[in-house]
Amino acid sequence: MTAKATLENLSPAPSPEGDEGSTTIDATPSPSPGAGEGRGVDSPPARKKRKGLKPRHIPQRTCIVTRQTGDKRGLVRIVRTPEGRVEVDPTGKKNGRGAYLTADRAIWERALKGNALARALKCEINPEDAATLIAYAETLPVATSIEY
Repeated sequence: MTAKATLENLSPAPSPEGDEGSTTIDATPSPSPGAGEGRGVDSPPARKKRKGLKPRHIPQRTCIVTRQTGDKRGLVRIVRTPEGRVEVDPTGKKNGRGAYLTADRAIWERALKGNALARALKCEINPEDAATLIAYAETLPVATSIEY
């Protein structure tokens, strides 16, 4: 048999005698698919591509009165500044020790009447700061159902 072995010729070659019914197969070994690329039949599949953006992390905080956790933007931060003042921190970025309260008038009243806010901030709240916090609490809505 004088048939040349090529990579493209993988089909049966006819015999030189001209027999229509008998064919012989070229016995030249063929490379595995994808040879030279470093990925054979048994290699692991390629990495999957991400379909979208990674979900953004939402910081969680706990209300000092109700002990319910919620996202940071849903709670109001009260901060004890390095000077010792206690004030509302609408940005959530002021320096000092902070505590979080749910934006509900009844919860704010409980925090100010009891000792919860002073205990969380680890300081005594002076009357000026207490008046400012009470004035802020009066601007907050009253929740219809409170579960704490």
